[in-house]
Amino acid sequence: MAANSPEKVFRIGLVNASVFKNTIEPKNGQGQPKTVRSVSLQRRYLDDEDKWQSTTSFQLSDMPAAVRVMQLAMEYVESMEADVAI
Repeated sequence: MAANSPEKVFRIGLVNASVFKNTIEPKNGQGQPKTVRSVSLQRRYLDDEDKWQSTTSFQLSDMPAAVRVMQLAMEYVESMEADVAI
């Protein structure tokens, strides 16, 4: 998997939540590397030149899909990190 590729993408209509996996190396070589995940939320749209673009702004009609994909992403991250010792 490429460094910038999402681990998982949840999509409803034009709204998507992408989960990215990152490894944090311990300072001074002490301890174990830790895996953490972050989520990016975007909406796709066609611009004036009929080219697909992405934005992080949402209209009222986009919000139910935004909430749902974030819920799905949260459940996924929780399931992947639930057994990780801190």
